[in-house]
Amino acid sequence: MAIERSAFGELPDGTEVASLILHNGSGVVARIITWGGIVAELWCPDRHGEPGDVVLGYDHLEPYLVRHPYFGAICGRVANRIAHARFTLDGQTYQLAANDGGHALHGGLDAFDRKVWAAEGAETADGPALRLTHTSPDGDEGYPGTLDVEVVYTLAGTALRIDYRAVTDRPTPVNLTNHSYFNLAGAGTVRDHVLRLEADGYVPVDADFIPGGEIASLDGTLLDFRQPTPVGERIDRVNENPTGYDHCYVVRGTGLRPCAVLSEPGSGRVMRVETNEPGVQLYTGNFLDGSLTGKRGVRYVKHAGLCLETQHYPDSVNQPAFPTTVLRPGETFTSTTRFAFSAEG
Repeated sequence: MAIERSAFGELPDGTEVASLILHNGSGVVARIITWGGIVAELWCPDRHGEPGDVVLGYDHLEPYLVRHPYFGAICGRVANRIAHARFTLDGQTYQLAANDGGHALHGGLDAFDRKVWAAEGAETADGPALRLTHTSPDGDEGYPGTLDVEVVYTLAGTALRIDYRAVTDRPTPVNLTNHSYFNLAGAGTVRDHVLRLEADGYVPVDADFIPGGEIASLDGTLLDFRQPTPVGERIDRVNENPTGYDHCYVVRGTGLRPCAVLSEPGSGRVMRVETNEPGVQLYTGNFLDGSLTGKRGVRYVKHAGLCLETQHYPDSVNQPAFPTTVLRPGETFTSTTRFAFSAEG
């Protein structure tokens, strides 16, 4: 087991961004950078034992510093969308940074994905672990309260586990996730990937991806992945301009439990996802258009990767029927997601 630390680059003000590589002899290797807590590389063997990098991203720091589609980043304080970039909590209305057509997305303009996180490595009984910490001050992006956040990446066997923890000194909404784009083939698109989701319902949204507060059944919809289904089988009939999935699914059960299984027939790679979050956002890289050049000179075309963002439902702070995202002083926000890799055939 080992954690290797090196410099990944510098911000314009001279602040160092570090790269930390976690490996444990299992064949799975993760590179995390302290800018945004980004999962920059995730190497997994295929059915022949050949390693492949299964997440989208960049070889160097500079492209991460400009606006990008949240490749591999920690999203917060509140992942997903908050309608009209505002909410009312305990009788007070808060106006947030609007960065998505008048709505707030993934925490705002200068959110957790654009911070340098403090990093500390450790060898644990489960495997090498990287502890990232960040303090979000009162008023950050419009959110109330000082929020102390900890995210721990642990390479446990062939699984990358992410444990989130946060405490606050004032009531504030919290909804954290990781925004990795997966491609188990390591190239091409995810249209031939096969997906199964442990979900019977989803959160309907309007044209701005804002929910109305309902939960709908998957019965008879194009969104149904209760049986293993190629991602591309119905993708061209889902949504318009651009087509593709961008939906929050309601995960069956409670506690740490199975959430999704993604497989890629060509390589044999399989990723099993577990979470204790109530939902998972399936996003299939609909806005990728080939204009971004990623690692090893690859252009990221539409559907080059897909995200399985474990989280609470979008706009929960404005939807009383949804599980609450409000964290109060004296409480501790905790969340765990586990991405386990194997190869078949």
